[in-house]
Amino acid sequence: MTKTLRRVLVRPPRAAGFATWREYGWRAEPDVGKLVEEHELFCNALAAGGAEVVLAQTSLRTDPDAIYVFDPAIVSDSGAIVLRPGKEGRLVEMDAIAADFEHARVPIAARLEAPASADGGDTIWLEESTLLVGRGYRTNDAGIQALRAALPGVEVLAFDLPHLHGSDVVLHLLSLLSPLDDDLVVAYLPLLPVRLVQLLEELEIRIVEVPDDEFETMGPNVLALAPRVALALEGNEETRKRLQGAGVDVSVYRGSEISRKGDGGPTCLTRPLLRR
Repeated sequence: MTKTLRRVLVRPPRAAGFATWREYGWRAEPDVGKLVEEHELFCNALAAGGAEVVLAQTSLRTDPDAIYVFDPAIVSDSGAIVLRPGKEGRLVEMDAIAADFEHARVPIAARLEAPASADGGDTIWLEESTLLVGRGYRTNDAGIQALRAALPGVEVLAFDLPHLHGSDVVLHLLSLLSPLDDDLVVAYLPLLPVRLVQLLEELEIRIVEVPDDEFETMGPNVLALAPRVALALEGNEETRKRLQGAGVDVSVYRGSEISRKGDGGPTCLTRPLLRR
């Protein structure tokens, strides 16, 4: 998740629908015009970092969360694994993301089926042979077992996520931690599972800590464009200073519509297809 981002899938706002923003738990009604503008600028930032930006073609007119393409799938060396989202309204994204992968010439290696559920936001590739998975309200035990079956040769390590604000407020593993290099992550330490903290310590992976007042504004949600090169949501200035102090080159994007209203940071808005 920290090698140079070469190819990435995004779903433009024109391929989603925002009339149902209340039903999907968005904080406020999005301004679609500004949302489109912000998303275009976000894509420009990805391209400026050297990535080929692939636009998802499948339309999901009743699902505003569809712009957060990280959640309905993960990508492994053998191809894409289509997940089964833990939010009922997002189940329509399974077939959509499969069609988008076909258009992008990415093979489908596996699909999760009921009763398994898993969100991409609960998965972190620590290295090519180690996948961290958060067990919470969106990812269940059956989903974790399905990932293990779909990824032979990969060690899938599960960690319980905290309850925090409950099942109606999404809390993914990536809400707590983002990798930035082989030996560096940014994280909100007070909510990290103890066993995960211990694992990072054993592997000598440094944690750049997000301050308390920048956790709710997605301080830990940072997208690595390359080792120690990152794209972050504007506004979390203390986290940015701490990242820069750790040698990370940080760019920011404007996300009042695409990120803050829907609680989806730069990682959520992307589905990396190729890193190397």
